[in-house]
Amino acid sequence: MPRTLPRAFLANLLGASPDWYKLTIAAFLVANPLLLTLAGPFVTGWALIAEFIFTLAMALSCYPLPAGGLLALEAVLLGMTSPETLYAEAEHNFPVILLLIFMVAGIYFMKDMLQYTFTKILMKVRSKIALSLLFCFAGAFLSAFLDALTVTAVIIAVAYGFYEVYHRYVSSGKCRLGDETALTDDCRKDLKEFRGFLRNLMMHGAVGTALGGVCTLVGEPQNLLVAHEMGWHFGEFFLKVAPVSMPVLVLGLLTTVVVERFGLYGYGHALPPAVREVLAANDAKRQAEMTKRTKAALIVQAVAAVYLVVALALHLAEVGIIGLSIIILLTALCGKTEEHQIGNAFTEALPFTALLVVFFAIVAVIHDQHLFAPITGFVLSLSGKDQTAAYYLANGLLSMISDNVFVATVYITETKAHFVKLFASMPDLGMDGADLLAKLTDAKLSRADVLAGLPAAALPKVTEAMAQFDRLAVAINTGTNIPSVATPNGQAAFLFLLTSALAPLIRLSYGQMVRLALPYTIVMSLTGLAACWFLL
Repeated sequence: MPRTLPRAFLANLLGASPDWYKLTIAAFLVANPLLLTLAGPFVTGWALIAEFIFTLAMALSCYPLPAGGLLALEAVLLGMTSPETLYAEAEHNFPVILLLIFMVAGIYFMKDMLQYTFTKILMKVRSKIALSLLFCFAGAFLSAFLDALTVTAVIIAVAYGFYEVYHRYVSSGKCRLGDETALTDDCRKDLKEFRGFLRNLMMHGAVGTALGGVCTLVGEPQNLLVAHEMGWHFGEFFLKVAPVSMPVLVLGLLTTVVVERFGLYGYGHALPPAVREVLAANDAKRQAEMTKRTKAALIVQAVAAVYLVVALALHLAEVGIIGLSIIILLTALCGKTEEHQIGNAFTEALPFTALLVVFFAIVAVIHDQHLFAPITGFVLSLSGKDQTAAYYLANGLLSMISDNVFVATVYITETKAHFVKLFASMPDLGMDGADLLAKLTDAKLSRADVLAGLPAAALPKVTEAMAQFDRLAVAINTGTNIPSVATPNGQAAFLFLLTSALAPLIRLSYGQMVRLALPYTIVMSLTGLAACWFLL
């Protein structure tokens, strides 16, 4: 115990985090003002990004919110961004914040039905390869119509339920998970393998959200943004992106089979027979003890799940509002009427929601200091296939370290401005360049009709330019969706999984997640690049 007040303050700083971690964060906070003075805001901004990534990488040593939050607060105090810009970023992403608060809590009230369903699947599908494909494909299919965070919340709830069952079992005997030194060799071996098994399934499911999310207009927020700017409807978006998204989907699923078959990059963990017996016994016990009231609750949750899929697919309301309706329906119809019963549902989502707003502060620094401007300028200077490939790579690399919605916003805005200037430089168009592009990207107008109204001399150049604009829009969309699986920074679903209560239980660290994602990153990124070059 600290004997002096100064030592007590130091002991309280970042709590039980290792001393080396505390010293590192303190060094960052001291170095940033000096770096800003000596090297300027551009260099300091990139240093801040690296420091924030460090806090994410050390999520098991300290939840990223306190340390990352200190860095974000310092950035605001140093004038690298402003509270107004941060608020604007949060306001722009308000639907995502609502989603995290209400949708994740709504999934919590479905966990009994989800655990029941997936336990039955786990008991019937004994092949690890088939089970992995099922998780990956389910993640892909659902994310094509639902939000990736919603799908991730579902698979986290399922895995947490499995772990909870085994935890109760070993904690009731001589083996206790809280003190693994007391475990027998067999129990320790089973626990290690079971954790690996759950890590594998979680990563397959999370990667699946990226595979499916890229395919449709509603799959990811940046998809909707790109589609809106290009004037593409649901079917047109799917067809425009398909030359890239479909090969990536096929090769991504094939990667699942290969890594499981040969046990590569941390995959290949099987469900231990002893754990399967525990889960099967628990399932049989629950089945035997199931009352009419329990069955009624499961039926209500299943109906609510169908309603959830339909409501999200048809976009009946903002995702967060649909999540709130799920909470209301399931608490009312399943008898969850006490405050603490409802409050427990929010404990998982709110810390991540706060962390996401801190992340928006880092994005605000990127925006205010124009950290991506040199890369954007370079790719705009290229042309043809070189430009398409460079767009894909630039969006992918930047999305690995930043918010992919922000990256897509920057690139589609800059690209649109570039084509406005291009059209403005063409003689004899008969209209302003901005007006022409607005008509060509108006979802209510037929592009063919707009082109038919142009002077014959300008038609070939405008047609060729719009074909390139379409290719660049696809490159932006696929670039922000596919290579970004490399790190938790690039995919909100990955970051949500990394900072969830499940991650420390199954020993899923930042480094472990990057390693498990690596085969997918390599295969999906190269496939996407090749498709952009040869098929677009």
